Amino acid sequence: MKLYRLLTAPDDATFCHKVTAALNAGWDLYGSPTYAWNAETRQMQCGQAVIKTVEGKEYTPETRLSEH
Repeated sequence: MKLYRLLTAPDDATFCHKVTAALNAGWDLYGSPTYAWNAETRQMQCGQAVIKTVEGKEYTPETRLSEH
């Protein structure tokens, strides 16, 4: 089964730590990072898609992506 997540966070170390943790948990980067202004919080936001293939599982909407 292939899994997909979009990691987001403010443009600070939080984002880098979130992506680094995903990479160390076996996730792979998917595409380029994104960067956008959040007018509500008045902060820049970062996003990065990650994917992971997990053997022996079947996807359901109840699949907890953060457990992989």
